[in-house]
Amino acid sequence: MNIREIPLTTIEGATTTLAEYADRVVLVVNVASKCGLTPQYAKLEALREQYGPRGLAVLGFPCNQFAGQEPGDAEKIQEFCSVNYGVTFPLFDKIKVNGRKRHPLYAELAKVPDAAGKAGRIRWNFEKFVIAPDATISRFRSTTEPDAPEILRAIESALPVRSD
Repeated sequence: MNIREIPLTTIEGATTTLAEYADRVVLVVNVASKCGLTPQYAKLEALREQYGPRGLAVLGFPCNQFAGQEPGDAEKIQEFCSVNYGVTFPLFDKIKVNGRKRHPLYAELAKVPDAAGKAGRIRWNFEKFVIAPDATISRFRSTTEPDAPEILRAIESALPVRSD
């Protein structure tokens, strides 16, 4: 299945796909509210603010598979993200990123190798995938900060060239 055709459910319960973002660079992140990496929400929102006008969409996928670090329901997740980190980027329904019941989006994303050439299971919260409009995907592990040079390069190289 084409990654852009996989059905997704927003945190509000609406059905969509990545096709909605086909002309944009998409940063997909599995997120959690009670993780040591949770402060990355602030940098994800900063990326949205900086690059959103040029065509970046940041998408957060809550996941409770790692040490139960996303226990809340949709309302609690939204409130936490908004109040604590000013998150305005789209959040989606809580999903599984590993195992037999992993979401089809993550079944596809897990096939993408990281910079060390390793594909496979998602290791922890805040693993990042940059999906270019041409469907090229770059993978970054959890400890790579959202504003790390390698992530910024992947985003910037996929965005339209500035004419200013």
